[in-house]
Amino acid sequence: MRYALVAFVLAVSSAPAGAGCFEDLGGTGCTNDSLFSEAELRRLSCENLWYVRNSVYDDNGFCFRTKRAQSVFENADCYVQEMGRVKLNSYERQNVARIQKVERQKSCPR
Repeated sequence: MRYALVAFVLAVSSAPAGAGCFEDLGGTGCTNDSLFSEAELRRLSCENLWYVRNSVYDDNGFCFRTKRAQSVFENADCYVQEMGRVKLNSYERQNVARIQKVERQKSCPR
């Protein structure tokens, strides 16, 4: 599972400041200015869906609490303690909602 995540992360293109960009996902593939379709998201593993969803929160300053998320994203540059207070733009909100929907459809672990 770790190898799949590493391969996916390596496919991340250079991103504008404050955005995670991923090859083969909507338009520019950036979470802050492209909408990802459910069909595109269904092609991703649960691990990669988790990574893309949490990268949105990481890009917007969320301080992760779980060891898993801290080991992937660290908290060196975080400044928002509560997930509900993370300011997402409309693309990011819609992408997170779509990712969560696909995660539920695929019965991904929480």
